[in-house]
Amino acid sequence: MIEVKEVKKEFKKTIKDPGLKGSVKSLFHKNTEIVKAVDGLSFHVDEGEILGFIGPNGAGKSTAIKMLTGILTPTSGEIVINGQIPYKNRKRYVKEIGVVFGQRTQLWWDLPLTETYTVLKEIYMIDDKKFKDRMEFLNDVLELEKFIKSPVRTLSLGQRMRADIAASMLHSPKVLFLDEPTIGLDVVVKDNIRKAISQINKNDKTTIILTTHDLSDIETLCERIIMIDKGKMVYDGSLHKMKDTYGKMRELNVVLNDAKDIGNFNIADKFNFTDDDYSMVSQGSELKLKFNSEKVSIASMLDYVLNTVNVNDISVKDADIEEIIRRIYKSEVKLDENA
Repeated sequence: MIEVKEVKKEFKKTIKDPGLKGSVKSLFHKNTEIVKAVDGLSFHVDEGEILGFIGPNGAGKSTAIKMLTGILTPTSGEIVINGQIPYKNRKRYVKEIGVVFGQRTQLWWDLPLTETYTVLKEIYMIDDKKFKDRMEFLNDVLELEKFIKSPVRTLSLGQRMRADIAASMLHSPKVLFLDEPTIGLDVVVKDNIRKAISQINKNDKTTIILTTHDLSDIETLCERIIMIDKGKMVYDGSLHKMKDTYGKMRELNVVLNDAKDIGNFNIADKFNFTDDDYSMVSQGSELKLKFNSEKVSIASMLDYVLNTVNVNDISVKDADIEEIIRRIYKSEVKLDENA
């Protein structure tokens, strides 16, 4: 469905000396440098797959998405989506994709939502029966009925996001690009949006590329993720395998009988830990201890805790996805090229 091969995107950046003198000088003698926003990106996405596409700010994520949607042309490399090259035949290509940007809307601000969809019906040349069936499906999945007759400007953020997703799916696209679809939404609305995305994917077999900073989106919707940083691939594989391979940090949540016992812990000396191997946060009689289970087994850590302090309650948690990604970006985890 989606083939990306050795794609690069370079921009020229003008370098000038500070002040007025530098500005005048740059008019006659421009110094430029090449910035590599995307540097040799390659991956494949199967039909019907939901791919989590993540990276820190400035990683090249947005540039990559703009090339996939045909907004930007790569400096080099090849992108083929459903047999088409996005930036070569934009008019035909955009009929097969849907795009939702969390911070922007494709809806007409003063029109009632139902009229917006009617306009989109004409733009995409959808016949009457297909439009009726599609609207019934989207109404059911996204629960549009309560606000479909309201002007877009009167909608809440959660309602507008559902309306935008419906607009992007109206023409039954083969591929859906979702950029921060749950940004700024409360927990209940986020959950509803995720359920809707999952149902659309299941019913239509729509291929979805999801970019987000909300890691709950990734854990709920994606079995596979791609992580990029500084324009390069950092990780491409299953979420489960990444947790299994790199989730060596474990968390102990301990409730002590006496808060003063916290002073008895000497984790670093006991296990020869570095600062990257553990962290401890305490509040009253509650202690949260994260440690590297590659260096010390959970059984050994539990044995140490239970023999050092009087414990009222204790629980063990696996490393969460946010902690793993944080460590990967800080290069605390060495990635296996075959992961």
